Amino acid sequence: MTLFGVLGFTTPWLLLSLIALPILWVILRAVPPAPVRRMFPGVVLLLGLKDDDQVTDRTPWWLLLLRLLAMAAVIIGLSGPILNPEPEQEAAGDAPLLVVMDASWASAYDWRARIEALDGLLAKAGRDARPVGILRLSNPELVQFSSADVLRSRLTGLQPEPWEPGSATASAAIAALPDGDFDTYWFSDSLAREERDGLLRLFETRGTVQVFESPRAVLALGPATLSEGQLHLTLHRLRPGPEVEVSLAGHGKDPAGNPAVLFQSPVTFVQDALSAETKLALPAELRARISRFEITGSRSAGAVTLPDDSLRRREVALIAGREGREGLQLLDPLHYLFKALAPTADLLNGSLDEVLLANPDAIVLADVATLSPGEEEKVLEWLDKGGLLLRFAGPRLAASDVSRTSEDPLMPVRLRAGGRTVGGAMSWGEPKTLAPFAEDSPFAGLAITDEITVNSQVMAQPDPALAERVIAQLSDGTPLVTRKTVGQGQIVLVHVTANAEWSTLPLSGLFVQMLERLAVSSSTAVEDSAALEGTIWQPVSVLDGFGILRDGETLPGVDGMALSSDPLGLELRPGLYQGEERSLARNVISAEPDLQPVVWPDHISVEGLSRPQERPLGGWLLGAAIALLLADVLASLALSGRLIGARAVASLIFLAALPFDVQAQTPDEQIAIDATSEVVFAHVLTGDAKLDELAGAAMRGLSDILYYRTSVEPAKPMAVDLEQDELAFFPFLYWPISPDQPIPSDAAYIKLNSYLRSGGMILFDTRDADISGFGSATPEGRKLQQIAARLDIPPLEPIPEDHVLTRTFYLLQDFPGRFAGREVWVEAAPPDAELVEGMPFRNLNDNVTPVVIGGNDWASAWAVDANGAPLTRMARSFTGERQREIAYRFGVNLVMHVLTGNYKSDQVHVPALLDRLGQ
Repeated sequence: MTLFGVLGFTTPWLLLSLIALPILWVILRAVPPAPVRRMFPGVVLLLGLKDDDQVTDRTPWWLLLLRLLAMAAVIIGLSGPILNPEPEQEAAGDAPLLVVMDASWASAYDWRARIEALDGLLAKAGRDARPVGILRLSNPELVQFSSADVLRSRLTGLQPEPWEPGSATASAAIAALPDGDFDTYWFSDSLAREERDGLLRLFETRGTVQVFESPRAVLALGPATLSEGQLHLTLHRLRPGPEVEVSLAGHGKDPAGNPAVLFQSPVTFVQDALSAETKLALPAELRARISRFEITGSRSAGAVTLPDDSLRRREVALIAGREGREGLQLLDPLHYLFKALAPTADLLNGSLDEVLLANPDAIVLADVATLSPGEEEKVLEWLDKGGLLLRFAGPRLAASDVSRTSEDPLMPVRLRAGGRTVGGAMSWGEPKTLAPFAEDSPFAGLAITDEITVNSQVMAQPDPALAERVIAQLSDGTPLVTRKTVGQGQIVLVHVTANAEWSTLPLSGLFVQMLERLAVSSSTAVEDSAALEGTIWQPVSVLDGFGILRDGETLPGVDGMALSSDPLGLELRPGLYQGEERSLARNVISAEPDLQPVVWPDHISVEGLSRPQERPLGGWLLGAAIALLLADVLASLALSGRLIGARAVASLIFLAALPFDVQAQTPDEQIAIDATSEVVFAHVLTGDAKLDELAGAAMRGLSDILYYRTSVEPAKPMAVDLEQDELAFFPFLYWPISPDQPIPSDAAYIKLNSYLRSGGMILFDTRDADISGFGSATPEGRKLQQIAARLDIPPLEPIPEDHVLTRTFYLLQDFPGRFAGREVWVEAAPPDAELVEGMPFRNLNDNVTPVVIGGNDWASAWAVDANGAPLTRMARSFTGERQREIAYRFGVNLVMHVLTGNYKSDQVHVPALLDRLGQ
């Protein structure tokens, strides 16, 4: 190779062709000899004529220069130019070349630079016709010397490993070496190891040794620990240096289940410090979704640490059949659970679908009777993986048909209809106490006091399997707590409420102890090495050398003792391992890592990876030649007048290339904006066009009445498709029932149950009061039974005379629509609601009833056209219009009830109501 400073040529003799370029210039500029002049008489006729369009008889000099440059680019490109070529005097002979790579996690930081340096080294060896072999110390294989060009094509397959070379890999590397002498180029990862000195002496006996080492700082991240509710993480660097700030990130899944960066926090290394610590106070729900911590920008397994069960307290999701009563915390079942679990567990809130995404350790259902099929399927999948479902009884469960004829998949036993009340005003018995716990019960040894009594409970059906599922019972032998196993998880049912309504158990310390024995609130302890003996751990996910998580379920299981003590390697990869009851993370960096920089002997030549690399320029020059020839074509067309409209064509091409970024709201986003900007009422689409049109007109008429008579100013009502639309935007849904409307899907039932549990109201209208009053079942009534079977609906009763619906805005006793006289059903009042002396009504129904069921055809009574005129005639006399007025008043009361809740049930309104009632 001929060298000219930083530029070299593989075939320099082709450059002699550049001498011909001046000759070509002269040829192109040559003028042909002048023609012989002959007088022709006809030429006289052309004298005096002038040609406005003149064409030169010579090629312009700049066009000739363009063509000469194109030819020069072709000649130089074919001569094989190379930028920063390897000087010939640095050649180390013709001996085989062995490339040694540590290829550990510390090499992954600048792996691309290492591969580029190796590629340049192989290119030089290829020109020198030297055979090359590659040895990776982290995963040694038998070395075979081959052509450098063959190895260059295989460089993309070289990857770093997520561990360091050790004594075992050093012995394997020595065994893999070929016989004979060779020169060694060692790509070091900068980490000191005891095995390095022995290998260096061996390589020096075979030939020369040259070391490549990156000056880039090596960063590492130690395992995370949890202390006093805060995460503690320690960052390390290999060499001291100036003060520098790095970014620490936590990766996991967002509530929708998509991978996301959940947090980022800056961490500062002070001057010459080798470590930096940080403390993070993250919400429990956020901390539960973190799957890995990593140093941002450091693509290495050593800059990643994986959390396991030792990092977190148990996560418990609390879900009640209805939201807590405003201002009445002692009646809220979640209040007692929160007080018992908050000190020792991380509590999650949200709908069932949302908390399942966080994969909690336990889910507590307080008086939730019915789950939709979709929710049931997801809970069963969660249970099969080891979850704990803890259920508490209550009025909803006692009044439902769940687990009556056959055992429900999410119940441990079958239940009797209704419940059992003892020790109350309507009972002859006394409150029951708890029986001592059996020796095989998880509650064995807990102290029981006589102050703990039970007044009501749900009863279990006698069954052959009942005895083995009872883990706590009352003094009369009736089950208090039952349990069964589902896959790797379990279902536990407490046959009393989670509040003090049915028993005093939630008021005692035994309640907290029982939750701890059920592993609901206990923290996850870290097991020592002795506890791991004899166990097998299955890898769930493992890290590669760049710190990327890979699926590890296809890898064989690992012995527990090896997992805790053996060094990382091909048989034991860093990652997350799952045992029978918990998970354990094996990270690259331990809690107290021994990171020391390597110190090479003085006689060893050490070079950096940032040296200029050889870069062939032939392709670039040939490409430039093609571009110059294209420019010559365009210039020639322009000079000949054939490039017409070039500016217009260029303008069109430019306009077509402009990006058009039109921002528009999607239909779903527009619906969400319209539904939340103001109060909006909606009706459920049934598939019957006429009925849906009538329901829309009814919502329009009800909205108009509210606008004119109250402070509520609803916007235009909407139609809701249960399969597609979100329900949470609407406080009130009107659902007319038709015999032919389809049954909602599982996904729709999940949305409906979530809507009912979060405070929404649905008015079911069968519109059959004109015929159903005679006692015969109607098609609409049967359809309503099919629809409501999968809904989590509380016990119902006809609207009592002192219900809050009778006085939220108007004082009412009848609730007619197009028809009158049919009973209207709402959520049943608590059994302990009593009439206080001097009060005209009981203090009941503090919550908004989630459903109102009737058949009086309110849509026909409320419906109006675009001008506000009624669409349906009620009757021919004044009585009909009066009935329509009462129907409007019922609609106003209904909406005010759903918007204000227990506002008119407060005793502060008693004087005004007594005055209106004339008392």
